[in-house]
Amino acid sequence: MEDFIAIIPARLTSTRLPEKVLADIGGVPMVVRVARQAVASGAKQVIVAADDSLIVSTCTNYGVDAVLTSKSHATGTDRLAETINLLALENDAIVVNVQADEPLLPPALIKTVADVLANRPNCAIATCAHPIHARAEIFNPNIVKVVCDAQQRALLFSRAPIPWGRECFASPNDELPDNAPPILRHIGLYAYRAGFLRQFPKLSNCLL
Repeated sequence: MEDFIAIIPARLTSTRLPEKVLADIGGVPMVVRVARQAVASGAKQVIVAADDSLIVSTCTNYGVDAVLTSKSHATGTDRLAETINLLALENDAIVVNVQADEPLLPPALIKTVADVLANRPNCAIATCAHPIHARAEIFNPNIVKVVCDAQQRALLFSRAPIPWGRECFASPNDELPDNAPPILRHIGLYAYRAGFLRQFPKLSNCLL
């Protein structure tokens, strides 16, 4: 397996829960819990990319590496793009974007998504998904679904039920029948090649 770096983009403000990333989780700030999970994944380096000095100082107090980035980034991916330049990473370096508000993310999953990208040199991004078996989850708009091609490359993400199984969805049962089309739940964990992250801020939004 190739080495990989885990970067945790962390924003202090949060609409629903102010200073969420610093929330106390069993006596430890959430972002520190997340960093410790990332360390357990075997990442070569784990670093928090913060938008506020309070996050940086909190991480430093717990022995977690952190850098201060701009407050103006629209997404966590934009924050990663700044961070890989601060770290002067090579274009072929693999970076896993670990969400700062997921303290229970399994370390093995972080390593797995990095391994998937390392084994697909023709790809710039890797992510993960698992099968959905419950009807309620398929129709839940809070759960993102993904359709892949035969090579397991993502084709489409949607909050709507995809692919649509007309006959099996007509059943009132919660569990899907055996002939239901494979439906995958997307897990928002991404691995990137640093070269792609350098290009990301230059891309325009697509129509979708």
